[in-house]
Amino acid sequence: MIQKCLFPAAGYGTRFLPATKSMPKEMMPVVNKPLIEYGVDEAMQAGLNEICIVTGRGKRALEDHFDINYELEHQIAGTGKEAYLNGIRDIMNECTFSYTRQTEMKGLGHAILTGRTLVGEQPFAVVLADDLCLNPEGDGVLAQMVALYKQFRCSIVAVEEVPQDQVHKYGVIAGEMIRDDIYRVNTMVEKPSPDEAPSNLAIIGRYILTPDIFDILEDTEPGKNGELQITDALMKQAQNGCVMAYRFKGQRFDCGSVEGFIEATNYCYNTIYAQ
Repeated sequence: MIQKCLFPAAGYGTRFLPATKSMPKEMMPVVNKPLIEYGVDEAMQAGLNEICIVTGRGKRALEDHFDINYELEHQIAGTGKEAYLNGIRDIMNECTFSYTRQTEMKGLGHAILTGRTLVGEQPFAVVLADDLCLNPEGDGVLAQMVALYKQFRCSIVAVEEVPQDQVHKYGVIAGEMIRDDIYRVNTMVEKPSPDEAPSNLAIIGRYILTPDIFDILEDTEPGKNGELQITDALMKQAQNGCVMAYRFKGQRFDCGSVEGFIEATNYCYNTIYAQ
């Protein structure tokens, strides 16, 4: 069904300067694991073992992280520290990784379109690594969405309720409620003002997309801020067929902001590492 997960990871991470001047924001560690590894873990748990990463200049650390470091492994072989690598070794054994570069930052839609050469013509998931999603009580967000895709066979976006004064930071949806956590989308607006927002259901960084999204993106004009917006393409897809919005189970941290990153670090330390 769905085997590939696309990670747009070419952004500069300017909200974390100067740390991100030489380090990809996706490599920022929440306790002792980088953000992108949490995302790949979530994809792997959902059965998506083909990982496609759209990178940019200065992002080689992403490739190095999912590769063998012979000198390090030799140095800690046979010591207690070797166990620290168990998680990343499991990922490297289970997953394959492919990379392409986005040479210009032209929006999330452009980043996803850049990944077409890696994804091909098949349905795929998209993860924005700086949205850290955790659900200690059950399936991860992507696993929940993959199960929904098997039922609906159309594009799906993950949404959560946000305060009305925060809607300008997100793509916002409205639609017909199918059940208390699923909506058939009929309206989608990128970063509306609070007065223009059709609801307070904000799209977060988890998507399942059908392959026709690529042709739609190619025909979509730049939108908000002169960027190619995935919300504009999804709105066209919704008008021509079906896009579902899913209010997921679990907790999401906006690790693209300093406040969200600190909140995620405290949560992970207290609920995972301090046990």
